[in-house]
Amino acid sequence: MRFYRTSVCGGASTGEHLPEVEMSRTNRVEWVTVAVRATVRVACLAVVVAMWGGEARGQSVANDPYHAVHGWERMPNGWKIGVVSGVFPDPDGQHIWMLSRCGANHCALSDQDPILKFDLDGNVVKSFGAGMFSFPHGFFLDHEGFLWVTEGAPAGDAREVEGLRRGLGHQVFKLDQEGGVVMTLGEAGVSGYGPNRFNGPSGVVVAPNGEIWISDGHRGGNNRIVKFSKDGEFLLEVGGGVASLSGDPGKFNDPHDITMDARGRVIVADRGNNRVQIFDQQGNRLAVWTQFGRPSVVFVDDKDVIYVGDGMSDARWNPGWERGIRIGDSETGWVTAFIPDSENPTGTGVEFLGVDLQGNIYAGEVGRQRLVKYVRFRP
Repeated sequence: MRFYRTSVCGGASTGEHLPEVEMSRTNRVEWVTVAVRATVRVACLAVVVAMWGGEARGQSVANDPYHAVHGWERMPNGWKIGVVSGVFPDPDGQHIWMLSRCGANHCALSDQDPILKFDLDGNVVKSFGAGMFSFPHGFFLDHEGFLWVTEGAPAGDAREVEGLRRGLGHQVFKLDQEGGVVMTLGEAGVSGYGPNRFNGPSGVVVAPNGEIWISDGHRGGNNRIVKFSKDGEFLLEVGGGVASLSGDPGKFNDPHDITMDARGRVIVADRGNNRVQIFDQQGNRLAVWTQFGRPSVVFVDDKDVIYVGDGMSDARWNPGWERGIRIGDSETGWVTAFIPDSENPTGTGVEFLGVDLQGNIYAGEVGRQRLVKYVRFRP
């Protein structure tokens, strides 16, 4: 039996091999080999972090313990799901909240409700929000049960046009579960840079103490993350400024999503730079991870597992990387599973996802304008 080492400490490809080693076919040798490889991987991670000052680099993973389910959702009124731009489990464990783009990739011309509450069988039990948003992008369910939505079309983008005609765009909304507006940040239809101006805010996350973090913004936006108090008072920003697009430490190029782990670390999908950046609550950068490809979405579940969706890697955007969902340890960044894009690319793939309390993944694909549920079939 021949065993290879495939990029345990290396880059994205699996072409870097150690010399072939002839092994017997006994179970004992196989288990020893697995144990040695696991030890080597842990050692390599330590070396990588030591070498790059918290910067974990490429890692190849072949494990895919999920199977795909298509058509899980049962939409009412003849609606289609379209692009799903946010998924969060309800704390009751029996329902899933989703943000959709009204059966298409926008809502400005639709009377369909974008906010949907499903039971676990895919039936819609509640919906609301028709006419409230033009290009809903970021979505979050906070610890008090409030829903947060961002308007993600940046200034000058074709997706902004219809919203501007209706006085929509460049805001962040806090809603109750009946659709009532509790708070808004930003000014409707007005892009800008400043304490209460956004340019296509792409994501939002709320800390247990109520403080609000927003990634601002989507493609060509302000390239920053912003922190507000629970009452909406501006506290600080990281990145941003004139001509702010940058790959420097603590700077951004299309910060497409934002989340937080159990330690309170702020995790940002710095998509245009093909990396994940991690910050503390004061905005100090703690680490950068490049082992997740070109990240569009970051999600941390109740077990502190991180899920990162890469729906854009290709020869143009991120050569040598495969599109899909990478799953790992949110503390170390070590990737333990990979769900590859199951079909030939049609536009961009997974840009949004969420995970229910049973560990099932719900992924929104933009190019195909559909939802795919991934069910775990082995540990």
